Amino acid sequence: MDLGLKDRVYVVTGATRGLGNAVARELVADGAKVVVTGRDEKSVADAASALGPNAVGVAADNADPEVSARLIAAAREHFGGFDGILVSVGGPAPGFVADNTDEQWQSAFESVFLGAVRLARAAADELEAGGVIGFVLSGSVHEPIPGLTISNGLRPGLAGFAKSLADELGPRGIRVVGVLPARIDTDRVRELDGMSADPEATRAANESRIPLRRYGRPEEFGRAAAFLLSPAASYLTGIMLPVDGGMRHGF
Repeated sequence: MDLGLKDRVYVVTGATRGLGNAVARELVADGAKVVVTGRDEKSVADAASALGPNAVGVAADNADPEVSARLIAAAREHFGGFDGILVSVGGPAPGFVADNTDEQWQSAFESVFLGAVRLARAAADELEAGGVIGFVLSGSVHEPIPGLTISNGLRPGLAGFAKSLADELGPRGIRVVGVLPARIDTDRVRELDGMSADPEATRAANESRIPLRRYGRPEEFGRAAAFLLSPAASYLTGIMLPVDGGMRHGF
């Protein structure tokens, strides 16, 4: 199946590792060109180099109000176009209600929520019909995850924003999609498991609650997201797609 990604140009934030990087790899593998971002200049350069000539890296922080225009300009300058963006950002600080500080909440709001809103607004101004705005969210959109209170507070709100944006941009032929990972085998998930007294037992217990009985592989998440960003998904908008091995039991 041809996803129609050849020579399309995407910005993928938070793409030096983890889920953002997995999506960037799948996009490039199918012929797309990508601008990958991250906060650390060396990590960004290394990620872009690993992806090959159809990738360029830009060191950027999603919380920076000026970053949106820079990233879209980089896409046009290096690859001559701009067809979509995937907003991905590292997970906010873990913790329970009594643990998380005002500073942690403020930092997460700036990067996870407001930064994503700014990026989406800028993309909406620049995209033409056939363009797409994607968000990497979380299974916490549907059900709170113990120990991730900040994520539980912010991700559902961002999903609501995405649904509103899909309704507003639909008449212009621009799609908005969300991808909801659960237990994908990334550094972030391993770090969360590692906070327990017995990480291996924690992972085994988590896997026992997943119908497929295992954590997802980053490339499995990447392929699902790449499809949603592609022209092959041209009649999908406002969708929040769980990539969770069946972990979410509700409809």
